Amino acid sequence: MSDAFTTRVLNVASGSRERVVDLTQDCEAFLREAAAGRDGLLNVFVPHATAGVAIIETGAGSDDDLLAALRTLLPADDRWQHRHGPSGHGRDHVLPALVPPHATLPVIDGRLELGTWQSVCLVDTNISNVDREVRLSFLG
Repeated sequence: MSDAFTTRVLNVASGSRERVVDLTQDCEAFLREAAAGRDGLLNVFVPHATAGVAIIETGAGSDDDLLAALRTLLPADDRWQHRHGPSGHGRDHVLPALVPPHATLPVIDGRLELGTWQSVCLVDTNISNVDREVRLSFLG
């Protein structure tokens, strides 16, 4: 594989409750090795039908606000056509339409270029799938 493209899979235990998991430090650690001071792009991809990637502020309540908004937009009840799993699980399959399963971010001098309060986060409302994979890919 060329030095221009490097990829790694993170295993994330998101647990048995709705969660926003901050992946920023994992992304930065990956880039220290993969980018080695170069410019390029970081792609973060969640290969799951019921999770997404968001760039948001964490720790000041925004992560909880996001989950609350998703509960309002996507109630966990029996209205969904997708009916396997626990009651309301169909909403988890709609989540990636609102919180996409990927994000592509600029890397300058080997560092992730985020705004002051931005974090790279896994958004997981599926309480039945407690283990997730997140693929980080650097192109530079």
